[in-house]
Amino acid sequence: MDFKIESDKRNELLSRREIQFTLTYDGATPSRMQIIGKLCALLNTKEPQVVLDSLKSNFGKTVVTGKARVYDTEDAKKKTERPYLSARGMPKPKEEGAA
Repeated sequence: MDFKIESDKRNELLSRREIQFTLTYDGATPSRMQIIGKLCALLNTKEPQVVLDSLKSNFGKTVVTGKARVYDTEDAKKKTERPYLSARGMPKPKEEGAA
C-alpha cells in the first residue's frame, strides 16, 4: 500500500487534523482497519484518535481516495464525532458464551 497525502489541514477549533489521501494497493481492496493502521503508522498517532470519513474507489482500479480526521485526544473525538462513524470499521467485541 502506498499512501499519498493530498491535503493536511489543521482545525484548531475542533482539535483535529483533516486529511485527504490517495491510496494505491495491489490485490484485494484493504479493509478500513488496515487503512487506519497504515495511516496511524504514517502520521505517528494512535488508532482510537482516527476516524475515516469516506472512502471512494472505482471498479477495476487499484486506487482509493478518502478523507480522515485525526484528533489530538480521544475526548476531543468523543465530543464531536457521531458514534456510528467512530464504530465503523472497528472490530466487533466478542460475545461471551458464543459457540
